[in-house]
Amino acid sequence: MIKSSSSIKNLWLSKSAHLNALLVNGFVSKRAKATALSLVENLDESTANGNGLNGSGKNNSNGKATTALTANSGNNDTSNNNGTTNLTEAKQQTYYNNTVWLDDRSKYGHTGKELQEKIAAEKRLRAAPLLNLVFANRKLSFYDTSHTPGRDDGMRLQKRFLSMRPTAGSNVYMGGSDSDENDPTDGHREQEQRNAEDVLFDMFYNEETGLISMGKFLAALKTTGIRRSDPRIRELMENLKKVHKLSNYETGSSAETQNLNRETFKAVVAQNIVLIAKAFRQQFIIPDFVSFVKDVEDIYWKCKTNADGAVANYIPQLARYSSDSWGVSICTIDGQRYSIGDVDIPFTLQSCSKPLTYAIALEKLGPKVVHSYVGQEPSGRNFNELVLDHNNKPHNPMINAGAILTCSLLQALIKPDMTAAEKFDYTLQWFKRLSGGENIGFNNAVFLSEREAADRNYALGFYMRENKCYPKRTNLKEVMDFYFQCCSMETTCEAMSVIAATLANGGICPTTEEKVLRPEVVRDVLSIMHSCGTYDYSGQFAFKVGLPAKSGVSGGMMLVIPNVMGIFTWSPPLDKLGNSVRGVQFCEELVSAFNFHRYDNLKHASDKKDPRKHRYETKGLSIVNLLFSAASGDVTALRRHRLSGMDITLADYDGRTALHLAASEGHLDCVKFLLEHCQVPHNPKDRWGNLPVDEAENFGHHAIVDYLKEWAEKAEAAEAHTPEAVIKNTEADEEIITSNQSISSDYDRSATASPIPSDTGSSSGIDDNTKPGF
Repeated sequence: MIKSSSSIKNLWLSKSAHLNALLVNGFVSKRAKATALSLVENLDESTANGNGLNGSGKNNSNGKATTALTANSGNNDTSNNNGTTNLTEAKQQTYYNNTVWLDDRSKYGHTGKELQEKIAAEKRLRAAPLLNLVFANRKLSFYDTSHTPGRDDGMRLQKRFLSMRPTAGSNVYMGGSDSDENDPTDGHREQEQRNAEDVLFDMFYNEETGLISMGKFLAALKTTGIRRSDPRIRELMENLKKVHKLSNYETGSSAETQNLNRETFKAVVAQNIVLIAKAFRQQFIIPDFVSFVKDVEDIYWKCKTNADGAVANYIPQLARYSSDSWGVSICTIDGQRYSIGDVDIPFTLQSCSKPLTYAIALEKLGPKVVHSYVGQEPSGRNFNELVLDHNNKPHNPMINAGAILTCSLLQALIKPDMTAAEKFDYTLQWFKRLSGGENIGFNNAVFLSEREAADRNYALGFYMRENKCYPKRTNLKEVMDFYFQCCSMETTCEAMSVIAATLANGGICPTTEEKVLRPEVVRDVLSIMHSCGTYDYSGQFAFKVGLPAKSGVSGGMMLVIPNVMGIFTWSPPLDKLGNSVRGVQFCEELVSAFNFHRYDNLKHASDKKDPRKHRYETKGLSIVNLLFSAASGDVTALRRHRLSGMDITLADYDGRTALHLAASEGHLDCVKFLLEHCQVPHNPKDRWGNLPVDEAENFGHHAIVDYLKEWAEKAEAAEAHTPEAVIKNTEADEEIITSNQSISSDYDRSATASPIPSDTGSSSGIDDNTKPGF
């Protein structure tokens, strides 16, 4: 950093090679020169008034800073090796040598008084010491002036800004120093991190104040799906509170909306820079999260108008829910969150707890033990029907009989020395770990109401005890109470979406990054949910939606999109099979808009969106693959591109088509295929006006030149001899035209309809959509 006025003047007021090179940068050098000159003038004026190093010792408001700067001039200025500085003499010498520059400073709009006001304002914001100098040169702080500027500077700055662009399949930072290949790995990573912090600051800082508004920064972070309450940026939020406290709360804003300078901002975000940089570089599973959210909102409002179904009333407490309640919450495997509607209204889990208790049993006991007591097949019966399979076991863990038996395994085989209260707390903690610490409680009123209306469930319990389905030392009463308690756990859409995302992420909670379940456990749970999760609608749901899901009679619907996201919807009205009406419709609409169905073709399903790809990734990769195939002479690949329906006339940024590249590389067979089979134009021009035949001539491919010229002559001859089609109306057409003469002339025709041919060209009739050709 520049530490004295002499060094400032030597840097900016001397006619050195450094300065001449810097003048090439135009705008940067002018703004930098004006700022430096203003700072020099301010320091020199203070010295002339007796407030500097050689003054009488009287200091103005900036006296301390001026004294500190000038006191170090003898140590830092190479021109004063004897340690003494004659500031007045230096001022006269540099002033008369550079009179023209000082006369032009007024046009830059910078004066010493304005600089003093900016420094004072920065001090009021509790800025760091000597930040006035940094603030005065804030336009220069982004540029490295330690060496002669040139083309390398532009390349370095371009790398820094381009480092914010996402790279498919890459989680490393693209930005770096000029000599990345010579730096050690650790130093390179530190430099990349510093670059990422600087780029983030320059993306959001205010040009006038040089400060960044943390409110705007956090709002921009939220658009990527990262909320302020995300546990992964807890350090960022705590640092903001510390900075706000150190400023004695005098900034006039809250901790989350305060303005920070560059150095403070970098210190605040340093601990979470990896996640933040990944968010802004669009390297999450849903890169364009804003567009995806917009489509989800459209589906939400479309489903909200569905007034079918009725609220469950066989449990009295459930009948109190409003039929108008409708909420959707989403959490991706990268922790991107979005919610809309009534997502904060608590409700009980009911059957949505069944896959969770089943997952705990698998995690602690293993699939061999669990499935020696409960089956894996769809029952084909009602969820509470009094029936067992041919092995005298419940059909699967997703129906009431199977869930009761799963609870008996948790009660009798997992930590059997626990009391009933301890077993409830143990299970509740598992649920909270799956939800990333979200709020999960218990509704005692629903528990009591459900236990009083549980005749069928008690009948199932006694029926299974009669058939010796339970493990030894099972207390049926405690098992039934434990089952009702699991169904009566109360939560919201927000928490359940995180649980669904944990299942989608292979058992790792996306928000806490804790491994709660083993991947093989999650695989088994999702398999059962896919085949048995929506009661007697499971077969149709698997056919239409093709995703694992679990519904509950409270109106919940948990949808898992493996390796992508988890979704939870809640709407109390149910259909005749016990599934949420709006929840089922939302799932079907979602799969119709996006290629989330497990059997959707990700490569050729062009009628559906793939939110996992970047907005222009599909088209960009298609162009790259097409042009590479043409340049390498791969006719088989070109044939494959044509069969897939790709537009073979696509061009790159320079307007170069596949025909350009095939001709320039001398691949005659590719040229013939493109012209004869793909019927591409033979004369496309690139940005420089070159034709494919010009490319072939430039590279000496005479056979291709002769072929293209011959093809061009044939094309011109064919166009010259093509007769104009003479179309006459048939008798049927004349009758149609005559019968439609009475139709008003202002009839609004479709923009895509073709008028009926006429000899005079003045008559028009109504389009007959039943005729062939329409």
